[in-house]
Amino acid sequence: MSATAKLTAVESKLLLREPGSLFTVVIPLFILLAFGNSIGPDDTTLLPMVIAVAIALVGLYLMPTALAGYREKGILRRLSTTPVRPASLLTVQLLLQVVLALVSCGVLLAVAGIAFGAPLPADALMFAAVFALGTASLFAIGLLIAALAPSGRAANGIGVLLYFPSAYLAGIMQPVSLMPATLVAIGEFTPLGAFRRSLNDVWTGAAADPLLLGVMAVYAVVLSLAAARFFRWE
Repeated sequence: MSATAKLTAVESKLLLREPGSLFTVVIPLFILLAFGNSIGPDDTTLLPMVIAVAIALVGLYLMPTALAGYREKGILRRLSTTPVRPASLLTVQLLLQVVLALVSCGVLLAVAGIAFGAPLPADALMFAAVFALGTASLFAIGLLIAALAPSGRAANGIGVLLYFPSAYLAGIMQPVSLMPATLVAIGEFTPLGAFRRSLNDVWTGAAADPLLLGVMAVYAVVLSLAAARFFRWE
């Protein structure tokens, strides 16, 4: 078994043992189950919302906490003296977090379809594109948090502080119909807001707004480059 394969196996076990991994799956599932009985089979709002929540929890909370924690504990510095380079660990962690996000999304889709008869996205390819861009933009925020936070605990706190205003502006904490128009407009230019709105458009069969797709792409590229620029190995 190669060093990378061994690293992936070890990191997979650690991720499964991390309580935060369960948290990022259970919380969106709980929201779905709690409100699922109140929606009809033609609802196109709840499922896109909980998928956006699931990806945001992984990107803003779990991933930056893990990466900043590795640097804080000196793991990245010690790896630099071994055949397994620190970049390999970061790459494996990032891929595992993506897999976790996909698993969470799959669970939500399956439960919503089986338990509540919720419809699937009208355009599967567009859903995949929106999901990829939304995940990339939210993960880019997490990477920047991990780059700047001095410790895992600090990264955790920053992620939580960013999540709640982001969720509000995105129309997740209350319906956008009850929000001031100015805040709704601002929210659509945030990564989570653009993601939630684009998912909702895909579910209704409408074409995703190219502007919002561009917003997510810009966040993904710019913040990832910033994270690479400011990331410290120790």
